[in-house]
Amino acid sequence: MSSLQPFHRRLGSTGLTVSPLGLGTVKFGRNQGVKYPDSFDLPDDRQARDILALAQDLGINLLDTAPAYGSSEERLGGLLGRRRHDWVICTKVGEEFEHGQSHFDFTADHTRMSIERSLRRLKTDYLDLVLVHSDGNDIRVLGEAVYPTLIQLKRAGLIRAFGFSGKTVEGGIRALDEGDCAMVTYNLQEQQEKPVLDHALSHNKGILIKKALASGHACLQGEDPMFASLQLIYSHPAVASAVIGTINQTHLRENVATALRVLHR
Repeated sequence: MSSLQPFHRRLGSTGLTVSPLGLGTVKFGRNQGVKYPDSFDLPDDRQARDILALAQDLGINLLDTAPAYGSSEERLGGLLGRRRHDWVICTKVGEEFEHGQSHFDFTADHTRMSIERSLRRLKTDYLDLVLVHSDGNDIRVLGEAVYPTLIQLKRAGLIRAFGFSGKTVEGGIRALDEGDCAMVTYNLQEQQEKPVLDHALSHNKGILIKKALASGHACLQGEDPMFASLQLIYSHPAVASAVIGTINQTHLRENVATALRVLHR
């Protein structure tokens, strides 16, 4: 079985090393209000555990979760157990999803509460990476208390690195001035945030890619869209990892196989 392990990459200057594919875990805990082309049932614990074991066997070490992903954090905490230290866990602050609706809070009190809750849910004493889950008003969000609070929590040793998952070029670039990493939308359909990648490269900051397959919609178009998507993404040297969510073992194997085809070129 081929593995991504030889292709792990540094995440900017964070000291973290991540697999070029990360496993998104929205589908571990939430199937309402999502933008995937097909509906799905949440996996049971055995199915989720099998996906995690396969991901690890394939050389994936990055898990992406968030409070807004329903029960994802809590389920991961129960599933990882003693294997927690084998993973780089990225979670988020700012967005909550309750009763079928998202709402946002970027205050210092909410940020601290969210971090403490994530630590409890994930059953860990530190978080590798925490990103601000922006509501789209990136500059306004960066003017609130969330970033200064994350700086304090990093100094206290509760998080190893922090950054921003935004929606604008201006927000992404400004977020990298003080933050360690940005999560950026970059795919065959949307490349408007490329200047954020360029800025990260010139300042030794980390880049994670979200919506690498346009929430699955890229896979509905063209010939070998998965290969074309990852070829675009990995061609930029700032990119450390593309986060792709799946609860299907066949899809996970295919994703890794395609990534290896691109990386071996």
